[in-house]
Amino acid sequence: MSFPFADVSESPVRDLLSLTGRSALVTGGARGLGKAIALRLAEAGARVTIADIDERLAQDAAADVSTRLDARAIGVRMDVTDVASVQSAAAVAVETFGGLDIWVNNAGVFPSMPVLETDDAAWDHVLAVNARGVFNGAREAARHMVQGASGVIVNVVSTAGFQGTAPGLSAYVGSKHAVRGMTKQMALEFAPLGIRVLGVAPTFVPTEGNIAAAAAAMEAAGVDPSTLPVMNQSLIGRLGTPDDIARVVLFCASDMSMIMTGSTLLADAGQTI
Repeated sequence: MSFPFADVSESPVRDLLSLTGRSALVTGGARGLGKAIALRLAEAGARVTIADIDERLAQDAAADVSTRLDARAIGVRMDVTDVASVQSAAAVAVETFGGLDIWVNNAGVFPSMPVLETDDAAWDHVLAVNARGVFNGAREAARHMVQGASGVIVNVVSTAGFQGTAPGLSAYVGSKHAVRGMTKQMALEFAPLGIRVLGVAPTFVPTEGNIAAAAAAMEAAGVDPSTLPVMNQSLIGRLGTPDDIARVVLFCASDMSMIMTGSTLLADAGQTI
């Protein structure tokens, strides 16, 4: 069986990092971590589709990326839990940019619910967005990438995919362990198709959504924010930024990581040591 992965050992670093000529789609890309990822991919030369459940925010983010970097970017609506919505957004990206080379599964939710207070609907919603949404996106991405016999899928996991975290996050932790497992299995299945699959596991990064979710989690648990490890200073002396994580995603999406598939890279400032 032939595995179509090039040996890029003789390529200069500027070529290895370049995404010129490639088309990327980022889910949950309208703000926070997703937008930071879209910006770095566009800066590296990719044509970027920003997909988000809020279409207006997605279009505004795409306009900002285009203006700031003189790059090609579009915004589309995508509900990652809805297969038809995922297919529609992917079709727009393919029609606009001629294909799909990079797909970043970033969309996610981070609610706080003590186990004894978690009803079925709440559990199902977290798993639908964080786990099934990743499956829906990766499957659709691979269906397009296989036509070109190449591509990279990057799943945004979390340190919660490696360990338990704060009280009230059983559904979230379960969903992120699922994504880490899917990253391994999809890498195994997609390698013969020329598609690499990698995960990036950030620690807590203060984005709009994460700050609100962390505040809710602390309130529900009755915990002093300063006592939560996720809120403490890391081994590098500061909290991470969205761009810290975006640069790791860029590495995964580029040919710099050509030898890698199935791994989940901890972007955690040493939190899980």
